[in-house]
Amino acid sequence: MKITVVGAGGNVGSAAALTVAQRDFANEVVLVDIERKEGEKTFYPSKGRALDQWQTSSIHGFDTRVKGTVNFEDTADSDICIITAGVPRKPGMSRDDLLSINANIVKTVTQSLVKYSPDTIIIVVSNPLDVMTYVAWKASGLPAEKVMGMAGILDTARYRAFLADELDVSPKDIQALILGGHGDTMVPLPRYTTVTGIPVTQLIEKDKLDAIIERTKVGGGELVGLMGTSAWFAPGAAAAQMAEAIALDQNRIFPCAAWLTGQYGINDLYVGVPVKLGKGGIKEIIEIELNADEQSMLDSSCSAVRTVFEDLERIQNG
Repeated sequence: MKITVVGAGGNVGSAAALTVAQRDFANEVVLVDIERKEGEKTFYPSKGRALDQWQTSSIHGFDTRVKGTVNFEDTADSDICIITAGVPRKPGMSRDDLLSINANIVKTVTQSLVKYSPDTIIIVVSNPLDVMTYVAWKASGLPAEKVMGMAGILDTARYRAFLADELDVSPKDIQALILGGHGDTMVPLPRYTTVTGIPVTQLIEKDKLDAIIERTKVGGGELVGLMGTSAWFAPGAAAAQMAEAIALDQNRIFPCAAWLTGQYGINDLYVGVPVKLGKGGIKEIIEIELNADEQSMLDSSCSAVRTVFEDLERIQNG
């Protein structure tokens, strides 16, 4: 089993690669990123991070070989590729600028990956996530079940962590589900949130639960405010968990960005829904029953995602 992580010279990609290695389900992890020039010096972040991670193997107790490269030829025959490449929004950069730049990066990266691994499975982490997953799918030529986005796992991880703090319980005992776009329009579902099977609504007051839901929606922004940059440990771990479920054919049910063709009344859109992950990628998109309020929130979230899709089409078509 060979896993490639693109953008691994950055924090999210590096965290994803190390988590894959530590879980020890792959034979090899390849870290890919561009070289960086500073004056007359050239640096190779992916090679450096790979070497640093491999030197922890005897400490963490894993056998997965970790290698770094700047050449996509070295990713040949990858079973799974995780794309974290992209740029953060910088001062003076418009939202359209960011969308256009990252779309071009993800498109180029995807084409390079499938050139050497035509049967790979792609997990997208780059932002804006739902739209970048679509870009990767179109660029890859792969069936939709082989191209997915990481979002819901990260969002539910934050939600579960906040609930664990409030209830003073183990996060391992909390099950939760979040649908919709990756952002402040996400749709947490308290009706489907349990602690060892006990509905969370029986364990926490409504105002406290509502506050946790709101905190979850802006969870990424909270971390940016604390660190001055976006998160990397949780996003990286979430992508690695998806890769593990696929690699080991675990049939895990996770909320992921998947291409919808009528499910939940939504067509032609990548958005977060529960799916079964295993060999071959998305084995099934699971439709759960939503009440009127939940469906309305999901529809609103999808409308926000579709607006970004339309913005990208407008930019690309001039």
